[in-house]
Amino acid sequence: MKTTASMLVMLLMFSCAESVNTGPADPQATPEAIQLFDRLMGLQDKGVMYGHQDDLMYGFTWWYEKDRSDIRELTGDYPAVAGFELGHLELGHERSLDSVSFAEIREQIKIFHGRKGVITLSWHLDNPLTDKSAWDVSSNQVVKSILPGGEQHDKFNTWMDRLAEYFLTLKDENGVLIPFIFRPWHEHSGSFFWWGKTLCTEQEYIQLWHYTVKYLREKGLHNILFAYNTDRVTSLEEYMNGYPGDDYIDMLSLDMYDRGPTYFAELDTALGFISRTAIEKKKLCALSECGGVDSTWFSEKLLGVLKKYSVSYVLNWRNPYDPDSVPDSSPYATPSGINEAYKADFIKFYNDPHTLFLKDIQ
Repeated sequence: MKTTASMLVMLLMFSCAESVNTGPADPQATPEAIQLFDRLMGLQDKGVMYGHQDDLMYGFTWWYEKDRSDIRELTGDYPAVAGFELGHLELGHERSLDSVSFAEIREQIKIFHGRKGVITLSWHLDNPLTDKSAWDVSSNQVVKSILPGGEQHDKFNTWMDRLAEYFLTLKDENGVLIPFIFRPWHEHSGSFFWWGKTLCTEQEYIQLWHYTVKYLREKGLHNILFAYNTDRVTSLEEYMNGYPGDDYIDMLSLDMYDRGPTYFAELDTALGFISRTAIEKKKLCALSECGGVDSTWFSEKLLGVLKKYSVSYVLNWRNPYDPDSVPDSSPYATPSGINEAYKADFIKFYNDPHTLFLKDIQ
């Protein structure tokens, strides 16, 4: 009977494992990365997490104050997802392209992880061929130049070393590497970054992804969930142009800002085919950047689309620090509370059972 019972238990465990998900793409993923992946999968079935870029670093009128957050001041709660930017880390600078201290980013990542929040990192790295910004699209040879055999390959390796060295410092109080979502080479379907669709071939872009993931894994970084990302797209074929493959990707994500009356219909269509593909591939799904503003933008229009699909998180971009400007003047930032209609709409969004903030996921 012992043998029979053991066999039944093993068969049941195998059956359950097959029916749930396959876990991170990295076969050597750390227990913490596996736990994060499984946690996000579970939360994705419960609702959609709310995220905000640089929420812990500054707001419209303040700069790096202990425990401060525009979202917390508005709702009494932190976002569930905190976004951080690493542009200029590759140059060896102490501060990012948004003038944020990398040491303070590290500090906040550790604190937010301790609060059981989810961390996502982006990287607007400079153009290695021209030494100008990530938005310099003057050449279609940049990606080719940093791949093996390219004239800037050694330089790119130096940049990757600096990135890996920083990642290796992101540890919890017990010295364990903190798991996070990394979204490099983002918005590829557009052509406003030097790695954009018309600035390199599809194969070059795929090769860039493969090189990046393998490089970081070889540095011992198995705590990362990688997010594939495009700007607005109108078909699955367009979205998958440049997809690196299931062995390299953990999340299918989309960046899409409100720039006109057709926005929500287009967002509905895109999230439909992206989320279905994520389910088929047993990957996570996210609306990783978005923004817009009117009196029902969050609580009715955006949430109305998000409720249709299995989406892990939605993230608004940063509230740019500018104390001399009019608060709420950025059309893609979150409300600061000056615009009462915008504020009321966001509070309604916060109170909806489908939206998950930090208290909801702790």
